[in-house]
Amino acid sequence: MALKKFKPTTSSQRFKIISAFDEITTDKPEKSLLEPKKKSGGRNNQGRMTMRYLGGGHKQKYRVIDFRRDKEGVNAEVLTVEYDPNRSARIALLQYEDGEKKYIIAPKGIKVGSKIISGKGASPDVGNALYLSEIPFGTLIHNIELRPGQGGKMARSAGSYAQLMTREGKFAVIKLPSGETRMLLQTCKATIGIVSNMDHSLEISGKAGRSRWLGRRPRVRGVVMNPVDHPMGGGEGRASGGLPRSRKGIPAKGYKTRSKKKASSKYIIERRKK
Repeated sequence: MALKKFKPTTSSQRFKIISAFDEITTDKPEKSLLEPKKKSGGRNNQGRMTMRYLGGGHKQKYRVIDFRRDKEGVNAEVLTVEYDPNRSARIALLQYEDGEKKYIIAPKGIKVGSKIISGKGASPDVGNALYLSEIPFGTLIHNIELRPGQGGKMARSAGSYAQLMTREGKFAVIKLPSGETRMLLQTCKATIGIVSNMDHSLEISGKAGRSRWLGRRPRVRGVVMNPVDHPMGGGEGRASGGLPRSRKGIPAKGYKTRSKKKASSKYIIERRKK
């Protein structure tokens, strides 16, 4: 997961730091696992802009990822490790013993030829998917289910992981990447290891064009708008804008937006770090 720095031959190359893609083994995705990906450009069904700062970008196809890992007790071999334009992590193509192929989020350290398995009785090795009831304490995990059989929802982005702390009754206690500690049913599944491409957070695009390739248009700061457009707009000269808040007036720093009546609050032991 090395990074690649560039010589400052142009102004856009000067600060550019991107992945070396040295873990990628092929540039041709598995055709049977591709789906079309439509883009709205931020427009609704009437063609009116409802989301700003979206549009353009390179044409992409969606890779169907197996977040559920419900093919239990069948050994699979890693065929390729690939780039996925839809997520920050790398993906790995598995071929099961019965010939079926599936994509999973590639954990750190997985290589072509590695053998992995999911389900009861599997060893806690990198890439294997186990129930929380069978994972040893202190193990680093990712792609964690919130509800049994739902498919992994938490700790899926590049370099992220959670840790299994302990078990209490029918619940397992997990420490999440945000610092939050919460309980999950032991019948939920998780994958062993850390998500690949850990250096993703250190990448620097180097130029505005790379954001345009990703479908992101230039974002206008609220402080440079007029008072009619934003609560932080207006003023003479370069006004700081007062308290930071969104265009709708919701404070940006320290204001709690989570509902107090949310049903899952009883499962949270410790809140995320501020």
